[in-house]
Amino acid sequence: MEPQLLHGVTDSVATVVIHHPAKRNAMTAAMWRALPPLLETLAADPAVRVLVLTGEGGTFCAGADISTLQGSPQEAQTLAVAAEEALAAFPKPTLAAIRGHCVGGGSQLAAACDLRFAEEGSLFGVTPAKLGIVYAASSTRRLVSLVGPATAKYLLFSGELIDAERALRTGLVDEVLPEGELGKRVAEFTRILASRSQLTQAAAKEFAGGRTDRDDHWAEQARGSGDTAEGVAAFLERRQPRFTWNVPTPG
Repeated sequence: MEPQLLHGVTDSVATVVIHHPAKRNAMTAAMWRALPPLLETLAADPAVRVLVLTGEGGTFCAGADISTLQGSPQEAQTLAVAAEEALAAFPKPTLAAIRGHCVGGGSQLAAACDLRFAEEGSLFGVTPAKLGIVYAASSTRRLVSLVGPATAKYLLFSGELIDAERALRTGLVDEVLPEGELGKRVAEFTRILASRSQLTQAAAKEFAGGRTDRDDHWAEQARGSGDTAEGVAAFLERRQPRFTWNVPTPG
C-alpha cells in the first residue's frame, strides 16, 4: 500500500491513521498536503465529535520522510507547518494516540493535538538540530506552551529522545498506559468526550488557545443552544444529557 492517511468514523469518533510502515510512518510531501483537506472534511461532518490521530502498527510517526527534504527543505517545512496548523485549528477535541517513536514532524503533529496519550516505551524527540533546520516559530511557541521554555530548549538544542515517563512529567503527554492498554483507554476516553457538550468544548478550546475577543459570541451561543438547560435537567433527572449544539459548518 502506498504511503497515505487512512481514516474512518465510528461512534462519533474520527480516526486518522498515518500509514507508511516501510519508513516508520514518516510523512511524505503528499501526506502533508493531504492532511488539511482531510481535516476540513471531517470537521464539517456533524457525525464527528472527536478526532484521534495515530500511526500504523507500533510507531506513531518518525517525522518527515528525509528523502522529501533533498529537493527543497523549506518547502517541506512549509507543508509540515500547514498540516500542523490545520490540526491545531480543528474545532473539535483531538487526541494523539502514540506508540513507539514520535519524532520530528511526528512530534509536531502530536503537539498540535489537544491531548496526547502514550504507551509505555514510546520515545519523543524534536530533531531539527540534527538536520540544521530552523524550527518554525509557531511550532516552537506551541512546544513551549506544552512543556515550558527549559524543556523546549533541551529538546530543540539537543535533538535527544526522551521516554514516555519524562514526557509525562514535563507535560508533553497527558497519560501513559501500560503496553496493550492504549487502545482501550483511548476508546473509553473518546466516548466520554463524545458525550459532553460540544458548546463547552469549542469555547474552551478557543479560550485555552488564547482568544480574548469571543466572550460575547460564546455567551450568545450558550443562550441559544439549549445545552445548559438540557445539562441541568439531565442532572436533576439522573440521566445522561442529550446535547444538541454542533460546531457550525463553514459556508
